[in-house]
Amino acid sequence: MGKDDLQKLFSEKLITRRSFLKKSAMSGVGLGLGLCGFGSILVGAGKNKTRAVKKSEEEITSSKDNRYNNQAITSPSPPLREAMYYTKLSHRSVQCKLCFRTCIIPEGERGECRNRENHKGQLYSIVYARPSAIQIDPIEKEPQYHMLPGTLILCLGTAGCNFRCRACQNWHLSQRSLEEMGYYFTMSPEGAINEAIKHGIPTISFTYNEPTSFYEYVYDIAEIAKTKGLNILWHSNGALNPEPLRELLKVTDAVTIDLKGFTENFYRNYSSAELKPVLQTLKIIKEKGKWLEIVNLMIPTFNDNPDDIRKMCEWIKKNLGSDVPLHFSRFFPAYRIKGLPPTPVETLEKAYAIAKEVGIDYITIGNVPGHRYNSTFCPKCEKTIIRRTHFQVMENNLKNGKCSSCGHPIPGIWKI
Repeated sequence: MGKDDLQKLFSEKLITRRSFLKKSAMSGVGLGLGLCGFGSILVGAGKNKTRAVKKSEEEITSSKDNRYNNQAITSPSPPLREAMYYTKLSHRSVQCKLCFRTCIIPEGERGECRNRENHKGQLYSIVYARPSAIQIDPIEKEPQYHMLPGTLILCLGTAGCNFRCRACQNWHLSQRSLEEMGYYFTMSPEGAINEAIKHGIPTISFTYNEPTSFYEYVYDIAEIAKTKGLNILWHSNGALNPEPLRELLKVTDAVTIDLKGFTENFYRNYSSAELKPVLQTLKIIKEKGKWLEIVNLMIPTFNDNPDDIRKMCEWIKKNLGSDVPLHFSRFFPAYRIKGLPPTPVETLEKAYAIAKEVGIDYITIGNVPGHRYNSTFCPKCEKTIIRRTHFQVMENNLKNGKCSSCGHPIPGIWKI
């Protein structure tokens, strides 16, 4: 497939929004972090963007007044963007240097993430400015609990990922190529910035699928965002290589990293990936002074061994410090792991107790709405600093970045 053929592909109608939603059969849990999530979707392309009120999946696919039900995205496609971080090899092959996989890609083929294609010995990002998810969410949904609590984020995601997680709740995006998605918006980096400014949103977040797989789009938006006073946040599996990671961190404010487990065996069997690069990424983020929060999705019988949880917490405290927030998140059956029950709340509470005993200062339990430990507590006086119900901030007892009860400094990003 030549470059002209690639460009033509993205200029054609692929599939209607209505058909996409019907075929995806998205569940409330699975898309809680995706297109049918909490908040509102920004719909449109080029200058014709429309903000639609969030509705249920059934309402979206049947509502007569939703003008996008039977409309494919037909605006002109943006130019293909040459990829960053790759080396040209013989016979027009290339080697991608962006993530731990370092894929060798023959001419006409794509890397493991499905988003980087070799055209005549040059590597291109085929999802650049082609997000398949554009949405406004609460920042707590990321989760980021120590960054501008109660504010909104403009979220962008595309097709593709360099991991193959068996219980991915956003597999509708991450485990598909752009052609399999058959659906995308056209939004330039400048367009994304303008949307955030227009809606008074202080932070742009790259999420839903792995930002590494649309690195150039993330980087270009972030560069512009920093000149406009906007914050940049991304939620990642953490498997970037050090050089592109350090470069992206220069225009980043905060990062949420999924530490999926704490054994190489788990990473290999669950994600077809590796643990070591993720640990290296965590160290680099901390070394560069960027705000970091960690999420551990606890899957029954897969990664809930108490000894491994203790080792993980000890590693975090030793290598990153006790003040890095750690979120234990409840698993719900999804994608290729549907035969397990949701994580017992008692398992999450046991993990919380282990982390507390090890000396982690800020620990929360997620995906259990109404749970006491969905809130943040002062490590000194143990009073509630931020009280939450799921993604909603109910009470904020911070004063100038300190606990209002005892004056203990609470690390984070508290001012816009």
